[in-house]
Amino acid sequence: MKILFIGDIFGRPGRTIVKDRLPGLVKKYDADLVIANGENAAAGFGITPPLAEDLFELGIDVLTTGNHVWDKREIVDYFQMADGNHNGMARRILRPANYPSDMPGWGLYEGRKNEVPYAVINLQGRVFMASNDDPFRVADQLLKEIKAKIIFVDMHAEATSEKISLGWYLDGRVTAIVGTHTHVPTADERVLPGGTAYITDVGMTGPYESVIGVKKELVVGKFLSNMPVRFEPATGDVRLCAVVVDCDETSGHARTIERLMLS
Repeated sequence: MKILFIGDIFGRPGRTIVKDRLPGLVKKYDADLVIANGENAAAGFGITPPLAEDLFELGIDVLTTGNHVWDKREIVDYFQMADGNHNGMARRILRPANYPSDMPGWGLYEGRKNEVPYAVINLQGRVFMASNDDPFRVADQLLKEIKAKIIFVDMHAEATSEKISLGWYLDGRVTAIVGTHTHVPTADERVLPGGTAYITDVGMTGPYESVIGVKKELVVGKFLSNMPVRFEPATGDVRLCAVVVDCDETSGHARTIERLMLS
């Protein structure tokens, strides 16, 4: 099985390049399963149900999120209206699994693609971020429930040390663990000794003539004045960042991981 994961989709520029480039990527890499982080899809902050549905229609199978998942109230209502049998599309939008258990939404999705069962786990770090449940122990709990061999983890976190530590902790127990959140791609993609594909941050799919997606003059101005400012998505130098993981569907171990950046 080949898995294509697209890094944080940021605003309209990110959605547009995904629409333009995704069909070619799926064909070129013969991707079976497409996952993307969509927490910044709505003008850089949050995601709405219509935007999620648009991304699913493009061929994305599962959307992960992170700390911006609640930025648009509509997604909260969407989760609250969904249950195990109703509005199945909502189940394919994940929020971090280590959020309090009584919050709306789900942190794990289990499905089948080309008759192969797979699972996607969404976790969020705690270093320099909100104090949620321990992602390491939540991962342990979820892995006890999952029957599939193909297990993909999106670790949405600030600290590189926390992401790398989780990579070593889960090595051999999941197919891949990829980092998101910082919007800056790292060059440390590799397959760990136990067979888990790893990268600290996939990077952003959006405008790189910016400060992590936001118009650069707004962020620079905030640093200079320390005054409140309304952030707006930038538009220049749009790139798509992703990874392709080739894995053995019998063992669940990764064979290779390849980092992509497309303009």
